[in-house]
Amino acid sequence: MTAGGLFLTFEGIDGSGKSSQARMLAGHLRGLGHDVVLTREPGGSDGAEEIRRLVLEGDPDRWSAETEILLFTAARRDHLERTIEPALAAGKIVICDRFADSTRMYQGLSRGDLRGLVDQLHKLMIKREPDLTVLIDMDPETGLSRAKGRQGTEERFEDFGIHLQQKMRAGFLELADEFSDRFRLVDGNRDMDSVARDVTDIVMQAL
Repeated sequence: MTAGGLFLTFEGIDGSGKSSQARMLAGHLRGLGHDVVLTREPGGSDGAEEIRRLVLEGDPDRWSAETEILLFTAARRDHLERTIEPALAAGKIVICDRFADSTRMYQGLSRGDLRGLVDQLHKLMIKREPDLTVLIDMDPETGLSRAKGRQGTEERFEDFGIHLQQKMRAGFLELADEFSDRFRLVDGNRDMDSVARDVTDIVMQAL
């Protein structure tokens, strides 16, 4: 556990339900009296939210993978400085919807073998991993259908199609093996309450 607080992240493919589970967990922990900061990536600070609009909206080919890595790293650095680190220093629980693992997958794996570049920038500029990462594993076709059904404006990555979602799912599972000390896998192909119970059990053990 991070000194003074707990840094928890949710990961998964688009439509996996991780954002809903993050909100549900935050509400549950607050009900137990914990001081919780619920945040997201890209975003979570004023500067990072501006970058979010750049990377999640528009044509799928708007940015190269290399440019995306730089944009996401810049957003993460601002988020870390202004939101995450101050909250942890104050002893709060930080729940973040996506963090560096998503960049390792979506930019490091999606359009070329750029994982090494992602890790180099992470080591240089971020220098922090979560204390605990909950991976919501979801069937790619189901996840993509859910994500497209939201009909929002932030669908740039969903527009890459099912092939990307299948590749991302396989990559996240490999990442869970690589960082097995902090990753916990939850089956997302169930109703929200069943998933939430598993998530709560995992987090309460960590606390």
